[in-house]
Amino acid sequence: MRRYILLLLSLLLISCAEVANKADKTSNVKSNCDCPKIKTEKEDLAKIPDYGLLKKSDWSAIESSLESDNLLPAWTAWLRSCSSLKQKDAWKKVCDLTDSIKEPSNENIQNYFKKYFNVYTATNLDGSDTGMITGYYQPILKGSMVKTAQYKVPLYTTPKDLITVDLSEVYPELKSKRLRGKLAGNKLVPYLSRAEIDGQGSPLAGNEIVWVEDPVEAFFLEIQGSGIIHFDNGDIMQIGYADQNGYPFKAIGSTLIQKKEITMAEASMEGIKNWARKNINKLREFLNINASYVFFRKLPDDLPGPIGALGVSIEAERSVAIDPKFIPLGAPIFLSTTQPNTTDPLERLMVAQDTGGAIRGGVRADFYWGSGYEAGRKAGSMKQQGKIWTLLPKDYTFPVATQEFVMKRSPIEEASK
Repeated sequence: MRRYILLLLSLLLISCAEVANKADKTSNVKSNCDCPKIKTEKEDLAKIPDYGLLKKSDWSAIESSLESDNLLPAWTAWLRSCSSLKQKDAWKKVCDLTDSIKEPSNENIQNYFKKYFNVYTATNLDGSDTGMITGYYQPILKGSMVKTAQYKVPLYTTPKDLITVDLSEVYPELKSKRLRGKLAGNKLVPYLSRAEIDGQGSPLAGNEIVWVEDPVEAFFLEIQGSGIIHFDNGDIMQIGYADQNGYPFKAIGSTLIQKKEITMAEASMEGIKNWARKNINKLREFLNINASYVFFRKLPDDLPGPIGALGVSIEAERSVAIDPKFIPLGAPIFLSTTQPNTTDPLERLMVAQDTGGAIRGGVRADFYWGSGYEAGRKAGSMKQQGKIWTLLPKDYTFPVATQEFVMKRSPIEEASK
């Protein structure tokens, strides 16, 4: 397997080199500017070691807010995390100790976390501790197992020719990084883009998992990552994220703003849907700007919630998606933000059980609101500022690189280097 992965990587590098050579040969543009390369925030973040932006804090930072919270739903979410985390040495002890909580009252739950966990403040690259908190949900769509005049928008399962390579198997420092493509002869080339998948010829015909009626709802289903399909006969099907075609996600909202199709104030989920319904003739053009495409899989019908990146069902209003480079996946967190479009406080013990392509940075979270219209309304309008505290076991061992980074300089000093 290792040889096969190395071969694929080699083939990809050859393909990339050939593309670069082709671009060099066909370009007539010459530059006389000996300009320094401008570093982006994304490049700076990539250089920070895992969890390197967490700063040791104290329980007093969240204690009063924790006491006023109803901790039982968070405890349910935490127990689900433990069903996965207990396989890891760093979490096994604290997960085993959950059995000592015979009666999960607020007091007992709070005492458990205080006794066995330390508190860390999540920070950004510049050292600040406030960031963007958005929301997501599980949409409900009408669908059919066969294509009809009403249901003609396909949702695909993972194609058999999609090759996914976990780069960490070869380079451990590239944890959570995957390479996707397909074989063309003896070369690994990029997989089909959204425009190609939805274009003429239906190249993925035969891979349909279900058919739905609205292309806009199907597009937002990809963004949410999971959904519930309601059939005309009353049956339902839960579907969830299976894989992706390898292209980076590009937000349609920002593109519509740049093209002056909508204003900044209209760039909510509902605002984009309203624009789409009024501009059917332009819709495909704008959808194709986001070359990323999500494939789905059928989930058990009796799941209490969609499956997150941790591999467990997530809990409505108690699970968040985070950037796993800066907050360990599965960890309890305390979130302090406000309700969507208000200044009303939203302060809760949560669990980091999911990730997302647009969730990047030290203080960044996506709040899971649940399923259905009301959850979608809240998720679509949520764009609040907030703070995050991460709870880690008292004997949690950070990677050596993280320890050296923290001792060497603060995030502010690193950002201004």
